[in-house]
Amino acid sequence: MGEPRLRAILSRVTGLDDRAQHQGAILVVGLGRFGSAVAATLTQMGHEVLAIDTDGERVTEHSEVVTHAALADATSERVLRQLGVNELNTAVVCIGNDIEASVLTTAALVDLGVPNVWAKAITESHGRILERVGASHVVFPEAEMGGRVAHLVTGSMIEYIALDEDFVLIETRAPVVIVGRPLVETGLRANFKVTVVCVKPEGGAFTYANFDTVLGPNDLIVVAGHRDDIARFVAA
Repeated sequence: MGEPRLRAILSRVTGLDDRAQHQGAILVVGLGRFGSAVAATLTQMGHEVLAIDTDGERVTEHSEVVTHAALADATSERVLRQLGVNELNTAVVCIGNDIEASVLTTAALVDLGVPNVWAKAITESHGRILERVGASHVVFPEAEMGGRVAHLVTGSMIEYIALDEDFVLIETRAPVVIVGRPLVETGLRANFKVTVVCVKPEGGAFTYANFDTVLGPNDLIVVAGHRDDIARFVAA
């Protein structure tokens, strides 16, 4: 998963969600590729991170990266309590292919009263189980990356971020149909039902898009809209 997409997910992890707002240290369980990236990025974002794994080499490797790294069995509620996890507000379960450990860890965290539990799932059924045991939010990093790559390989988009199942943000070059005229005169909303959020003029930096913004053929734009509307816009 690319860093921009990971940071987008983590900004949601550390911000408001349906159950709780993050505060204090963040627990990361599982230091594989995904968990390592989560732990390192959260640390770079300035958060205190407690990382747990059952692999001693991984724990040693991350001991100087995160605030605290512990060799422990996160499926044990007793062990988690000894580590003070019950006092934390946010946890991210990044366990990979061991679905049983993933589910047991998530359930233990919920039972300990951690209000903001995020969990990685590798299949839809895995995700449904995580939701049923109380995960606040389930992420599918492999599926999300696969979908993102599928939208990028055609070359029509530079970046693609799904905000939910039907609403996306894309970065693309300004299509001919809206070049050379103020945005207010392009009929963009009426014709495509999408919104240009910001623009990067050729050789310049990103800035807000206004009604009187006139796009050049090599300008980059970030556009928001529903999937089908975005697809029609990009194909214009």
